[in-house]
Amino acid sequence: MKTINIVTQSTKGFVEQIQQIIGGTFSERWGEHVLSINNDNAKGTITYIMFDWGGSLLIYNIVFFEDIELIIDATQFNPIHFMYATEGHFYHKFKKERKKRKIEQFQPAIITSKEEGYNYTYFDKHIKTHVNSIQINRIKFLKKRLNDASILNQSLYKVFHDEHHEKVFAYIGTFNLKIANLIKQLNVIKQKGMIRIMMKEGIVYQILSAHMIQHTKDLKRKKEAKSSLTKKELNKVRKISQDILKDVSKDYNVDDLALQCAISQAKLQEGFKTLYARTVIEYLRHVRLEEARDLLNNTDYNISQVVYSIGFSSRSYFSKIFKRKYGISPSKFLANKKKGEIREF
Repeated sequence: MKTINIVTQSTKGFVEQIQQIIGGTFSERWGEHVLSINNDNAKGTITYIMFDWGGSLLIYNIVFFEDIELIIDATQFNPIHFMYATEGHFYHKFKKERKKRKIEQFQPAIITSKEEGYNYTYFDKHIKTHVNSIQINRIKFLKKRLNDASILNQSLYKVFHDEHHEKVFAYIGTFNLKIANLIKQLNVIKQKGMIRIMMKEGIVYQILSAHMIQHTKDLKRKKEAKSSLTKKELNKVRKISQDILKDVSKDYNVDDLALQCAISQAKLQEGFKTLYARTVIEYLRHVRLEEARDLLNNTDYNISQVVYSIGFSSRSYFSKIFKRKYGISPSKFLANKKKGEIREF
């Protein structure tokens, strides 16, 4: 195992100290700093962006070739970490803990140490890892006029207002794919310069909000990062959802989908509600409408062609639910597009 000791006052110093041990070269463009590594230690990137409101974004997109232990001294730099893995997994523990807690793919985690404490983070070798970490300097964050932590649940409120860093906090949430979808948006931004950073900053706020909302939901459900479905069963449900996305036009029904993934209909429905906050039918309708919107916006298809392409049989039903979801009828959408009033929707 390769151990990296981190003593720093910022996210910038954090990544620089990793570079000192595993190598790599830095590049910077439009406020994005990228450490690129391709050597015997690792292959991939570690990226960070720092914002003036007390937050920063740190992204690991990397494979380590040796087990990694990060020992992070919280004396000078002790943010609240909002962490999430879209690929792979990682581990965390505090200094006095013997057992590491594993943060699985699609599990949100909120972690902070106490002053003069230590965070230990671990990455397994030969595992492709994509971890998104939003780091919040709580004092600077709360000084911003719009950042009123009083709207948080009592547990997170105490974490944000622990200005003297007297307590540790670790929360590992239930599976949440909304955060994964937001991170996907973060990774496909094509714009450049100031607009690129502004768009990323906006999505970072959305990711941060999704973490907080999930934490509140888990508290209300009185859960501690558990679901009645096993990880294997949730992966089966996720595979089904991905199959639907690949071909939204097929004639799907709950019976066949449950048989396909070898779980009961009840568990299939529970899995979709856990991962997507929707029933199977609601999810199918949602992805079909998203596909329809993209076809209307990006192709020359007329409405009848779109209806056929997404597996609907009734044009009138399609128009009704499209307007209910997007606030505009498909015909009006196309008319506005022809006038040049709609480019993105």
